[in-house]
Amino acid sequence: MTLMLHAGANEIDFEALRAIETPPATPTHVPVEHHRVVELARSTLGMFSHEVRAEHHGVTPDGMRYFGLMELRSKYTGYTDLVGLRNSHDKSFPISIGFGSRVFVCDNLSFIAEQSVKRRHTQNAKLMLPGLVMGMIEPLAIHREAQHRTFERYKHTMLTDQTADHAVMNMYREGIINLQRIPEVLKEWQEPSFDAFNERNAWRLFNAATYALTGRVVENPNATPKLHKVIDSVCEHIT
Repeated sequence: MTLMLHAGANEIDFEALRAIETPPATPTHVPVEHHRVVELARSTLGMFSHEVRAEHHGVTPDGMRYFGLMELRSKYTGYTDLVGLRNSHDKSFPISIGFGSRVFVCDNLSFIAEQSVKRRHTQNAKLMLPGLVMGMIEPLAIHREAQHRTFERYKHTMLTDQTADHAVMNMYREGIINLQRIPEVLKEWQEPSFDAFNERNAWRLFNAATYALTGRVVENPNATPKLHKVIDSVCEHIT
């Protein structure tokens, strides 16, 4: 799980989160309780039989900004479904809920997920947000099954170093990684940090790229779809 708290926020448990006071509403800004965002995500996930295995919650010292992650139990192995949460009482950012196999939430205001919904703190936010979250979570099972087939294809597509180099340059051309990230991706391709990626296949290259992307301080929600497009193109070329 990727919840980075290095810009002033501190990790707390859910009971402490519930105890945080919410500022009064104004005509143009209606704060939503931090714990309410968590409970909304939990209940909607439960409606569609998704089990929350673990949670992490963080808030700034003044309680104004909240950051969270939920880890879901998946019947597939090799990766985990994650739900990222973000909420503020000081108008710094909207209510945000995202999910994917790679989710990055940071108290420096980075929020990266494969799919997400965001809603401003308005009078209708509490009424509209459940429907928006339900619309995102309902197709999660279908999305995950399709992603599982994609990942299995990656695992069965073997790559040469030359093909991997070409793909990494395409990642740079597509704006997925910057110039400084190229050596990081190539290093993870040559010497993976995890033993699970010992085969020189498209799965190893995909994870080399996502490993390098983790920890970026620039929000780029299009990075993952673009990365899939590059890896898919490599697989199509080989097959």
